[in-house]
Amino acid sequence: MSTTLTAPKLSIGPITLDVPVVLAPMAGITNTAFRRLCREFGAGLYVSEMITSRALVERTPETMRLITHHPSETPRSIQLYGVDPATMAQAARILVEEDRTDHIDMNFGCPVPKVTRKGGGAALPWKIDLFREIVEQVVEAAGPIPVTVKMRKGIDTDHLTYLEAAKAAEGAGVAAIALHARTAADFYSGHADWSAITTLKETITSIPVLGNGDIWSGEDGVRMMDETGCDGVVVGRGCLGRPWLFGDLAAAFRVRSGELDAAEAAELRAAPSLGDVARTLRRHTELLTEFFGDEDRACRDIRKHIAWYLKGYPAGHEVRAGLSTVTSLAAMDEILATLDWEAPYPGADAEGPRGRAGSPKKPALPDRWLESHSLEQGGRADLADAELSHSGG
Repeated sequence: MSTTLTAPKLSIGPITLDVPVVLAPMAGITNTAFRRLCREFGAGLYVSEMITSRALVERTPETMRLITHHPSETPRSIQLYGVDPATMAQAARILVEEDRTDHIDMNFGCPVPKVTRKGGGAALPWKIDLFREIVEQVVEAAGPIPVTVKMRKGIDTDHLTYLEAAKAAEGAGVAAIALHARTAADFYSGHADWSAITTLKETITSIPVLGNGDIWSGEDGVRMMDETGCDGVVVGRGCLGRPWLFGDLAAAFRVRSGELDAAEAAELRAAPSLGDVARTLRRHTELLTEFFGDEDRACRDIRKHIAWYLKGYPAGHEVRAGLSTVTSLAAMDEILATLDWEAPYPGADAEGPRGRAGSPKKPALPDRWLESHSLEQGGRADLADAELSHSGG
């Protein structure tokens, strides 16, 4: 199923991507195993799961393992998260001076209550001076390595932050800005507000603007760029259990550029049989085994992916339950062998939204957070607990 395709290019600083597509950081998902698997199907920029700046500066063993890329990964991309300008800058210097990355992204989009309650994630851009200081210090510390920012529209519809924050980031020298077109209050519910991406693109003119939200197919990626004018797309939940989405996106963009006609692209679009899915699921587990150095841990980690891979396919409860308890590749092989490998691609039943969307909710924020765009004296010390290992954006 693996196919290498070309498409319109996207430049992020000195990095040129053959396809204007970025894999969104997702905690516990976008480790090197998943990134390598996605690369086997398409081109783009594949960003690490979120790395907490404080843990990187403290060199915790797990964090040092997470920032290690496989030799086949190029360009290398790491997303940093933090709330303290000095710590974020120190983390960026470590990555650059030790030659651990070719690109740094910064997370200002996490909607998880445990993070926003402490003023981190999607809540932080409301404190625009702190946001600006973090971005400026990281850009300076990164030197020649391009730095990008990923954010949400704001806290809720009454407290939007993305335009002012984007202008501050542009002024600080970032190489691109990505917008998840939802607020923190939206979480992942409803439909992304692509009109906000249009507005951001009209506002930010000197660097690329990337759109994120509701990219479930190659056609969605093209439609987002056509409707909003954005320079590229960021793909998150749409690729869960569907790493071949990156090949579909590449084919769709080749049609957009006139390199292929629709009929030619249709032949390239992935329509995996159940056997193809089984092989990909096993390949993913093999890569996780290499990543963890532990087959049992890999089999436990793949469990979160099983429902996504099998969505829409004829795989009964016994198969799904069995795959959720295997502890070895041999045991996995026995269960996969019971599937009808010739079962065809189920079409729409295997596509569309995946992952938990949640529901709109009032964001959890520090006391009196919205009363001012500046932190009260001593307020930065209260942000320390915001550096928790949660993802999102």
